[in-house]
Amino acid sequence: MQQIAKTLTDKLSVQKTTEVPDWSFDSVDRARPLRDQVYTLIRLKILTGMLPPGGTLDEKSISGHLGVSRTPVREAVQRLSDENLVEIKPQSGTLVAPVLRANIHQAFLIRRALESETVAAAALAMTPRDEGRLESNFLQHRLAIEHEQYVDAISLDDDFHRTIAEIAKLPLLWRAVTIFKAQLDRCRYQTVPKKGYGEATLQQHREIIDALKSRDAQAAKAMMRAHLDRTYSGIREFLEQDDTEH
Repeated sequence: MQQIAKTLTDKLSVQKTTEVPDWSFDSVDRARPLRDQVYTLIRLKILTGMLPPGGTLDEKSISGHLGVSRTPVREAVQRLSDENLVEIKPQSGTLVAPVLRANIHQAFLIRRALESETVAAAALAMTPRDEGRLESNFLQHRLAIEHEQYVDAISLDDDFHRTIAEIAKLPLLWRAVTIFKAQLDRCRYQTVPKKGYGEATLQQHREIIDALKSRDAQAAKAMMRAHLDRTYSGIREFLEQDDTEH
């Protein structure tokens, strides 16, 4: 077994670091804040592995492809640095950060602690409208899994958890979760397509929804912890598989 700080660059890289990511299908809406859109685009490419660990982020090239000034790109890169997704090196430029097991484990602990409290609070604040929002998300999520639309499935998964935070009226907790769970997401995009993984996630969401609809805070908390524990177990299996392959 290799050390816990082992990087997973080889496992998560879907292209060589010398290749230039394809930005041809990306665009920005000038009616909306550019820095937020640029941040979202770059972040997604990092999480999905299109910008692999160790890859270079060329601010000038990105601004040129997106047709924006370098200012929103620089602001986006700084936000990504704050999330430990990129490393800004004065002499070497900006590189996509390696994936470290220690960071993944800490992100899991933070997320489980915050979301356990969030879902318990949501259970006591549920309304019929909230039930409808969660059921609608569940149906959309199921369709995405059935059609093997995994990027959409992960987005809907995040929407599910964000909706619970909104119901609980704890938006700052979700904001914190979003920042830290990025480390987990870099593995989630690799594990979700695995056979049975998406279906298992749906079943866990079903159990959480049922607990919330019953207004049972303790059951909801237990279901959320079990759900996040299982998600982390899937990530650990992915990491252990990496150990056997290298």
